[in-house]
Amino acid sequence: MTKTNRIAGALATSALVGLSLVWASVPGRAAEGDIAGTVTSSLGPEAGVWVIAETTDLPTKLIKSVVTTDGGRFLIPELPAASYKVWVRGYGLLDSAGVTASPGDSIELEVTVATDPVDAARVYPANYWYSLIQPPLAREFPGTGDDGNGIAATLEHQEQWVDIQKQGCMLCHQLGNRIIREIDNLDQFDSTLAAWDHRVQMGQRGSQMTNAMNRFGRQRGLQMFADWSERIASGAVPSAPPRPQGIERNVVISMWEWGTEIDYVHDEIATDKRNPQVNANGPIYGVNISNDELTMLDPTTHLATNLKVPLRVDPATVPGMIAQSMPVPSRFFGDELIWNDPANPHNPMMDQKGRVWMTSAIRNRANPDYCREGSDNAFAQYFPLDNGFRSAVYYDPPTQKFVMVDTCFGTHHLQFAEDENDTLYFSGGGQVVGWIDTKLYDETGDERASQGWCPTVIDTNGDGRITKPWNEPARRGQEATPDLSLDTRVIVGSYGVIGDPTDDRVVWISANRFPGTLARLDIGDNPPETCATEIFEVPSVFDSSVPPEKRGFGARGVDIDRDGVIWTALSGSSHLASFDRTKCEVHNGPETSQGRHCVEGWTLYETPGPIIAGTDPPVRADFHYYNWVDQWNVLGLGADVPIATGSNSDSLLALDPDSGEWTVLRVPYPQGFFTRGLDGRIDDPDAGWKGRGLWATYGEAATWHIEGGQGVKPGIVKFQMRPDPLAN
Repeated sequence: MTKTNRIAGALATSALVGLSLVWASVPGRAAEGDIAGTVTSSLGPEAGVWVIAETTDLPTKLIKSVVTTDGGRFLIPELPAASYKVWVRGYGLLDSAGVTASPGDSIELEVTVATDPVDAARVYPANYWYSLIQPPLAREFPGTGDDGNGIAATLEHQEQWVDIQKQGCMLCHQLGNRIIREIDNLDQFDSTLAAWDHRVQMGQRGSQMTNAMNRFGRQRGLQMFADWSERIASGAVPSAPPRPQGIERNVVISMWEWGTEIDYVHDEIATDKRNPQVNANGPIYGVNISNDELTMLDPTTHLATNLKVPLRVDPATVPGMIAQSMPVPSRFFGDELIWNDPANPHNPMMDQKGRVWMTSAIRNRANPDYCREGSDNAFAQYFPLDNGFRSAVYYDPPTQKFVMVDTCFGTHHLQFAEDENDTLYFSGGGQVVGWIDTKLYDETGDERASQGWCPTVIDTNGDGRITKPWNEPARRGQEATPDLSLDTRVIVGSYGVIGDPTDDRVVWISANRFPGTLARLDIGDNPPETCATEIFEVPSVFDSSVPPEKRGFGARGVDIDRDGVIWTALSGSSHLASFDRTKCEVHNGPETSQGRHCVEGWTLYETPGPIIAGTDPPVRADFHYYNWVDQWNVLGLGADVPIATGSNSDSLLALDPDSGEWTVLRVPYPQGFFTRGLDGRIDDPDAGWKGRGLWATYGEAATWHIEGGQGVKPGIVKFQMRPDPLAN
């Protein structure tokens, strides 16, 4: 039996036991650890509204939310002993006053119906407000520059403009939340446009924001945002979101604060993706990308702590990703440089030993000699690397020590393969995909011998192997003129990464350059010589054979189900897309060079939510930073259910691929749940729903954008699905 099958067999058994216990519940009674009751308004019982309990009596703030039944009943389960403020939020209502309660109490909550549409809309998710924005109409493209229609001449299609709205402007925080859509200090500027021009230059991320604005055609982009804010200030409101329905009411959401009020906790990890019982009941780990810390929460003691992530060299000599200057001062922090990130830890993953691996810088960009041309390293001889950004670091909980592993290739995301060597694959290598044989590293401590990498080269001459010389990528601004008798190297721009459970020699990566690409790298039996790549471009406006209703763009996240079907969140067009390579008839040859040879492998599912005004074809206002596949049925909606992050809608979006139906799990409070990655852990396979949960972060770069404003801390969120809304 292979390692993969051993894990799958054990988890399948535990899943059956766990699910058989899920349905055992005593609904509706406030037992020890529960608060129960009813919610009513002048209209009677309020169904599908959130009841929120929050406390600061524990070592860190805890917020727990549930949803009411048709009869307005609720039960908040598993509350630690503390005093709670309990209150109600729901669409069509005003937030209720808080009632003080303790576990074991049964309470009656009264709430007021909102009669003013503006008041009602204050609690709508950001994507509903963002749907009011009006990009240039499709007929205005292509852009003709500042002296023409104001749209950048590089933008040929409306989809490219919208992609900048998504991947250029939503990478760090929601668009549509109150602090973005409203301008509180308009009296300091001559116009709304001038206010927007100033705000996109503020603080340490000001250069990044202003560069994104320039990509639209600066004045045309600023005008779009200014018009949006002015219409909202004049009373424009979006359509109302639906309240939670059906199984959406079964969710229990627990949120703990962690970190500090300026921490940008990018991602979290709770367990080993290959075996979700690793680290059962243990700490949750997050990477604070802005100030080089490993953030930890113990969910049993409710204690949050931070550890500094080290470098091998003086941190003062290593430039971080975040600028140490600003075009104009921050509105909130003035000239203070609140972020300093020479290590810039980005993404964590856990191995079978419970160690937390992360992509993190340990030195300057210049590579050691064994990575470069002239080295006797086989990988450097095949494809030398002069520079790399970030390497690998792991934290070992038993020893409480960090171990740094220098890599020749740059790193961004990382995932373990299901092979005997526990190979750890990385994206972010620019021209290559790299890996560490962690078994060999543990045995030898030799970071040079334990790593490898391959350039991404396509078998475009169709001879079944990759050989040198090959066609090199065209320089920027030049048109490629490949020699069809040669293979072709491509720079995919790797972003996401995932190993293939059906073939332990294969790794997939996603690339988000418009319109988005998936790449499949088979390292073969003797890498680097046996490495071969296939690319698959998202069906888009670039392919005239694809009808508008089947087009998408903006591939970011990537994951895979147990059958080897790839899932990627199309953040630009707001789809969750699957790709099944078994449907492809062609795998090599000249026609594969652009990745448009297997449109039949793609299936696109529109995510729910409102549409951005004037988009053609229609584009949703949500943003899906990443996605995840529930391979082991941790959430309880079924094995291999794909989930997209609703990063602009305070939600997780779970898809039933057979029916095309969505389950929306909304975080009602505090608004600003901008999650990036997520994972699921089984703490006790015999405890039913209580022994399982999905974990996700509040990944806002600017925590002061979260509801409550300056002083609010980021959060770590646990999602659990009960068999019914009153189960305890």
